[in-house]
Amino acid sequence: MGNSEEEIEIDLVELLNLLMHRIWLVLFTGIVGGAIGLVLSMFLITPKYESATKVYILNKENNSGTISYSDTQLATQLTKDYEELIKSRNVVERVISELRLDETYEGLIKKIRVENKTDTRIISIIVKDTSPEEAQRIANEIRNISAEHITAVMDIRAVNVVDDANLPDVNKPVEPSVFKYAVTGFCIGIFISAAIILIGYIMDDTIKVSDDVEKHLDLPTLGLIPVMGDDDDKNKKKKSKPKKKKITSADYRKYEKHKKNSETLQIVELEEDDSTVSSDD
Repeated sequence: MGNSEEEIEIDLVELLNLLMHRIWLVLFTGIVGGAIGLVLSMFLITPKYESATKVYILNKENNSGTISYSDTQLATQLTKDYEELIKSRNVVERVISELRLDETYEGLIKKIRVENKTDTRIISIIVKDTSPEEAQRIANEIRNISAEHITAVMDIRAVNVVDDANLPDVNKPVEPSVFKYAVTGFCIGIFISAAIILIGYIMDDTIKVSDDVEKHLDLPTLGLIPVMGDDDDKNKKKKSKPKKKKITSADYRKYEKHKKNSETLQIVELEEDDSTVSSDD
């Protein structure tokens, strides 16, 4: 017993025409998705703020009392080590203890970001938090404790402060981005509506035109028989059905007058017939 394999042919031009025919639905769904993203970013997602502080790491002088070029190059290469020391468990857990934070090491480490620009020994410590004041306080404490830790571990000369941690503007959170959420919601809405339309088209195997007979049944079309729809039947019934005229009081009075005149005329005609009969007799 052989297994028959069905091949589905997809006409890209027809799919494009289908989407263009329903472009209003696609755009409407995209606008709804963008509105949902806008509402989420403005009212339902808690805003977050970033505070950054910068330090400059200075190596110890050599025996001649100067810092050579090789020492500078070595210090630049060690910036990755400094970044790891800043985010070490020793530093983070001391910050939690000193500030009495209701945080775990894993929770606080997710809020810390350490960056270093190429060919410099300046390291930026960035902290993200839902409170601007808390972000500033944590960033300064991490800088102070990590400076002590780096000096002790790496045996360097000093870690100097370049910039103190700033207090973020409460009206300018870094997250969420209203524009980003709105655009993302718009794109998701368009994708979902287009996917539903295309899937419905692909899964629809009903016969609509004569070409579908040959396409789905592999049979030639011999002829076409027009089928009268429900609308045609209704229009036909409307045309054949006489219109009813509304009878007013004036029409009724005319009818009564005409009826009396007819009865009077019949009586007159009857009397004339009787006189004629009498004269004949």
